[in-house]
Amino acid sequence: MRPFVVIASLLIVVSIACSGYKSAGSQPAISNTQPQPATETNNARAQEKTLCTLTMAGAPDINGVKLGMTPAELLALFPGSQEDKEIRESLAMPPSEFGVSNLTIRSAQLASNEKFAEVNHITLILLDGRVSSFTVRYNGPEFSHVDKFVTKFIEGRNLPAVDQWEAFTGMDNQLKVLTCADFEVRVFAGGQGGNLNYVLMQDREADKKLKDRRRRAREQASPTPGQ
Repeated sequence: MRPFVVIASLLIVVSIACSGYKSAGSQPAISNTQPQPATETNNARAQEKTLCTLTMAGAPDINGVKLGMTPAELLALFPGSQEDKEIRESLAMPPSEFGVSNLTIRSAQLASNEKFAEVNHITLILLDGRVSSFTVRYNGPEFSHVDKFVTKFIEGRNLPAVDQWEAFTGMDNQLKVLTCADFEVRVFAGGQGGNLNYVLMQDREADKKLKDRRRRAREQASPTPGQ
């Protein structure tokens, strides 16, 4: 009788041990099925960007310079610039085969408008006689991060906050981009004393039109084999 009691006790101990082992072994599988913590989910949502739906009507100007202007409207901002030799020569040149013209407003002409005291020069691209893209290049100041330049630029303008702008890959601290429905804005901060700072604005529809013209020209120049 006594050996039987000993054997029965051993069987009970082994059974309990096996049950504990199976229970412990099953715990990782259960934990893997648990949802992500709420804090991680909230952080992911906070990182999402809001789509900028601004149309061309909401595109900002820079001291009066804006997309869609004609050369006459542009030069009216800088008294006497119409008499500048370089500007006259630029305006006299016929557009390219795709309808593109270029114009640069330098410091000598900018000096006639005190609003551009911090600007070094402005380069403009015109498509079919209207400004489709322009870049305003500044003399400074220096910014430790492009976000500070963006924050200054959007003051008084109906543009999304700096956290809604996208960092340019590889230049996260220097270049930010805002893409809206009809236009794009790029803000760059760099150079000694900020002498490479610039703001670029581009008409997205005009850019698409120009790319389509160039594509059609390439297709016509390279006909399909057999034709």
